[in-house]
Amino acid sequence: MNQIIKLSENAALRIREIMSNAEKDSLGVRVSVKTGGCAGMSYVLEYSKKINPNDEIIEDKGVKVFVDSAAIMYLLGTEMDYKKDELSSSFVFNNPNETERCGCGESFKI
Repeated sequence: MNQIIKLSENAALRIREIMSNAEKDSLGVRVSVKTGGCAGMSYVLEYSKKINPNDEIIEDKGVKVFVDSAAIMYLLGTEMDYKKDELSSSFVFNNPNETERCGCGESFKI
């Protein structure tokens, strides 16, 4: 089975960096999707301190990413990347399921 999310080298490197500064009981990062934003849905990235029974666990490039079970259908085939420029740095989700993305890049529609 294909991974739900693929991590770029930059994303894995950044996750390793933030996990090295995380609280000791953090297991990895959790990706979920919430309703909101101007296009209807937003990606949520947070530390995960426990494994939920329905989480999809992705171990790739030395990091663990937990995908919330409710987000799996929205994230299939997504590549998670990390981009940095002189004004900002952020995780970027290259999601083939998106039909629309808001102008600020903070939310999307499936």
